[in-house]
Order: sequence, then C-alpha cells, then structure tokens
Amino acid sequence: MHDAADAIAAAYRLGSGPWRMTPVTRGALGRIWKLSGRGSSWAVKELLFGCDEQQVGREAALREAAEELGIASPRLLPNRHGAHVSRLTSSSGTSCVKLYDWIDGTEADASDPDVLDWFGRTMALLHQAGEGASETPTAWYEQCPQDSDWKSLHQKVQRAGLPWADALGGFIDTASAELARWVTPSDSGDLVTSHLDLQPQNVLVGADGPVLLDWDNAGPASAEREFARALYVWSGGNHGNVDSARRLARAYRAAGGRAAVTGPQSFSMLFATVLNFVHVQAECAVDPTVTAAQRAFASDQVVALLRSVPDMAAVSRLAAALEDVG
Repeated sequence: MHDAADAIAAAYRLGSGPWRMTPVTRGALGRIWKLSGRGSSWAVKELLFGCDEQQVGREAALREAAEELGIASPRLLPNRHGAHVSRLTSSSGTSCVKLYDWIDGTEADASDPDVLDWFGRTMALLHQAGEGASETPTAWYEQCPQDSDWKSLHQKVQRAGLPWADALGGFIDTASAELARWVTPSDSGDLVTSHLDLQPQNVLVGADGPVLLDWDNAGPASAEREFARALYVWSGGNHGNVDSARRLARAYRAAGGRAAVTGPQSFSMLFATVLNFVHVQAECAVDPTVTAAQRAFASDQVVALLRSVPDMAAVSRLAAALEDVG
C-alpha cells in the first residue's frame, strides 16, 4: 500500500513521507486504514462499493452542525480541491477514499452510566442539529424485502450450497414476516437529519472523552424511530438492561430530545434495517461479480445477524418499560 499512501498524502497535501498504511478494520461498506508519517496519523476510509458524493455532503454538513453544538467527532478533511472524497488510482486499482483525524481511544462501554448519560445528551443534540429535514428517508429505513424477494434469494443461497441456507429459510418463514408487518412509512412531521448508525462500536472514548465516529449514513429519518433503535442497541438488544435504556432515555429527554417510544411501532427503523441488512449481505454472499473476500465477509455477516434478530417479546418489554419516561 506504499503507493496508495503516497497518493493520499499528495491529494491532501500532507507533505513528503515516508508514509505507511496499516489496516485497522472493515465494515460492510468500507475499510479503515491508519495513515502514519511525519509524527502524525490520520484515518483513511476506503469505500468498497463506490461513492455517493451527495451523501458525503450530508455527512459533512451534519458533522459541522453537530460540532457547533459541542458533539466531538473526527474532522472530515477536504482534499486539495476542497472535496471531501478523493478518487485515487494506484497499482491495486481505482478507489474512493475519505480522510479523517485519527482518534486514539477505546470502544464505549454501554454499561457505564456516564457513557449512557453522554450518549443520551448527544442524541438529543443531534436531533436538534438536524431539525427541519425535508427530504424523504431512503427505502432502507422505511421499507423491507417482499416475500418474493426472500423466496428468490433463498433459492440462490440453496443453489450455492451455503451452510446457513436452512437457517435463512427458517428466518424467512418466521421472524422476517413478524418484523416486516411493523415496517411502515414514517410521519413527515417527525423527520430530522441525523447520524443513523448510533451504536457503541461507533463511539471511542479518548483522553478528552467520547467521540462519535462513522457518519457515513447521515440523512433524514424519524427522530422517534432512531431513538427507539438506539435504545434497543445501547441497552443490549434482546437480552438488554431495561435500567440502562431508561437512564439513556432520561438523559435524552433532559437535554431537550423530543422523541418518545410509543410502542412496538416505534422500532420500525430497527426492523427495516435488520431485514434489509440480512437481505443485502445474503445477496452479496452469492454475487459472482464481487471478490471471494467480499463474499466470505458477507457470509459471516449473515451468520452473525441470524443469531441476533430482534425478538418481538423483548422489544415489547422494552417499549413497556419506557412508557413513563418523559
């Protein structure tokens, strides 16, 4: 990756090297590298499936608005042309990258009361920063695959002989239908522009406190539904701690957050994203046009997802426990 490091340094006017790129982690859509040299480090996000420049613009605008309200996050740095994404050509091909400040820290502990208080306040501020959204949320958050989509996908997975084909079939016959009936369009009066991926893995606790990472999905969504999804995730999912959820909700409300959980229907965004993510990753796992590494990653994602699908009984208990938080 030596030539890629030099190309990035040139694109962002970081100066002469030597530079080195160290792999850190990868997610469903991107890979993170640590770019080091001249006594400094940056985080490079390599976008594995292309780039939507309009989406990057939303990310930059929301991050800047949130920063004005005191939310700490890595800067999204412009290149020498003022753009927040760069297309680079190296010996390994052409790729899109974004450059951020490097943050040293540890993943947030969702059981820490102070972290829960911080996150509740932060989500409230995010919703304030993103008030007045006029765009319609994307289908990813408002719709989910239909029965025919699942049937076609299951047949592909069976033909490919993947070991989780039966587990996927069981999911399609049970949980997918149960969750899908709660997925509906959101109320246009409840829309904000927000982060849309608020999970503990996207918070690092450094020397100066928590920092919110991974703003790639920034866009319009229901405040109520993002709030409910975050409560489910941060309290531990199906085996969550209701006291943690209530503490987080109180911190959110105390900081001016206006969203409230009104019942299982508040979790529509959670259900839509889970169903869509299972479908997309299963499709990728049998896609001959992507690399073997990408298919293997997607396959692993499906196996993990099928083990942690939201349980309606657990969601209903969480909703009931939050009825008096206001």
